[in-house]
Amino acid sequence: FSWLAGRFDTVSGHFTFDPATVPQGQSITVEIDPASVDTNFAERDKHLRSERFLDTDKYPKASFVSSGYTGDAKGGILKGILTLHGVSKPIEIKVAKVGEGKDPWGGYRAGFEGSFLLTRSDFGVSYDLGPSAQTMEMSLYVEGIRQ
Repeated sequence: FSWLAGRFDTVSGHFTFDPATVPQGQSITVEIDPASVDTNFAERDKHLRSERFLDTDKYPKASFVSSGYTGDAKGGILKGILTLHGVSKPIEIKVAKVGEGKDPWGGYRAGFEGSFLLTRSDFGVSYDLGPSAQTMEMSLYVEGIRQ
């Protein structure tokens, strides 16, 4: 009967960000291994991987592919398709730029954060945990090095 924070430890992808062309040309693709869920409690993580929740044996990959962006170089709304638990649905992620600049290793980095509300049943995860657990706040933090 409390809020639970967790994360996925295996995440990959790429993004395109050019402040000179915002909002056109901005994109992101993210792939997540749902079996990498980590809530700092092994038994709960095992339960989350089960058929009642993520069913990671049947659905070993989740992904987000953007389809458009509205906003400016500091932040806005990123639209795209989230695929989770074998279901693909359009979502909108409120994003903000954390920062960008030269890093200590001679590269140039940019970082962003985003969040959205996910309704579990929209993605076929309907195991009843009570009314306050029907939705989950999801956050995404990305950092990339200029290529």
